[in-house]
Amino acid sequence: MSGKAEPRQAGEGTTSRTRLDRGRGALGPALELVHTGRAPTRAVLTAELGVTRATAGAVAVELEALGLIRVDARPAAAGSQGRPSHRLELAEDGPVALAAQVHADGFRAALVGLGGRIVATAPGCEAVDADPAKVLGSVVEVGAELLRRTGRRCVGAGLAVPSAVAEPEGLALNPLHLAWPAGAPVREIFAEQVHAAGITGPAFAGNDINLAALAEHRHGAGRGARDLLCVATGHRGVGGALVLDGRLHTGSSGLALEVGHLTVNPEGGHPCYCGSRGCLDVETDPLALLTAAGRAPGPEESLLKQADDLIRDEYADPAVRTAVEALIDRLGLGLAGLVNILNPDRIILGGLHRTLIDADPERLRAVVADRSLWGRSGGVPILACTLDHNSLVGAAELAWQPVLDDPLGALTAHA
Repeated sequence: MSGKAEPRQAGEGTTSRTRLDRGRGALGPALELVHTGRAPTRAVLTAELGVTRATAGAVAVELEALGLIRVDARPAAAGSQGRPSHRLELAEDGPVALAAQVHADGFRAALVGLGGRIVATAPGCEAVDADPAKVLGSVVEVGAELLRRTGRRCVGAGLAVPSAVAEPEGLALNPLHLAWPAGAPVREIFAEQVHAAGITGPAFAGNDINLAALAEHRHGAGRGARDLLCVATGHRGVGGALVLDGRLHTGSSGLALEVGHLTVNPEGGHPCYCGSRGCLDVETDPLALLTAAGRAPGPEESLLKQADDLIRDEYADPAVRTAVEALIDRLGLGLAGLVNILNPDRIILGGLHRTLIDADPERLRAVVADRSLWGRSGGVPILACTLDHNSLVGAAELAWQPVLDDPLGALTAHA
């Protein structure tokens, strides 16, 4: 453990060292509890870890010495029983992870601290080159500038892409809306660009909706859910993710929950990139809404923003309302099928789907309940995602995970 040892009485040093050695294995679980907001005080930390107050105190002090949390010496307000407990807060000036996201309308880089807090962010270009190396080189350059400007220590980097990412190779199998080649080795390319920029720490890559679900489960609308289903539009197409007992369910090779290719409009549906027709991917994304409302998409803003603005500003227009209702019905049909298969205890919706549920929540819930066996027995809570830039926050979670697993080892490995 780090930090200076104070002079001790005979026998006291041995007892203290034993306590700290026992607490070392609790560093990761303790940090995750504070990171996810589940241990706001030392008393709660003690209870959650199932250790003695002295061990929990030693763990908190060590995490503070690593620059990850702050132990507020002023006690929190006492409850009805027991003594007041010290507050545990995340260090405001602590390390950050570099997060990057690439989507059909551009890219963005951010620095994200513990707790999912975005410290700094910068948008990138609005047009994505067909060469992944050029795009990832540019987004890493933007991120490296954020690190230089803030002077923060970086624990690693994470990338979110609108494609299934096959494991263990880190290949983007179907980056359809980016014009990248199928099977592009995005994780390898990203890692090379990160290290070429002089950024230390490991580099990771994942599907953007998977990462959005992970972020929402830890810091947003999915907190407390055991079996969490996330469905979101992104900027083009539709993705899905499942978090089971706090971990992403990615299947045997990272390709689980490709929900965009559920058929929800087989008769008059749009042709899909997969070769089928009427898939969720092309029936409930921003372009589908603009087309259904008779609006030609413009080049000035992203399709997602154009679709969101259309609902918020022109929902009273009968053509817009009819288009929204059609998308809600198709989305509800897809969600009902997923509920029948997965039986989640909560559904969260992101991207344009978040705006759809805000526009008419009862219609969507009614469609899901009517079409779902489980919905008839009480319904599944359907909520809007609450985090801005949740895919970026999720990308940062990938980079933070080694620190959450072993704070001391991860931070000393590339000190």
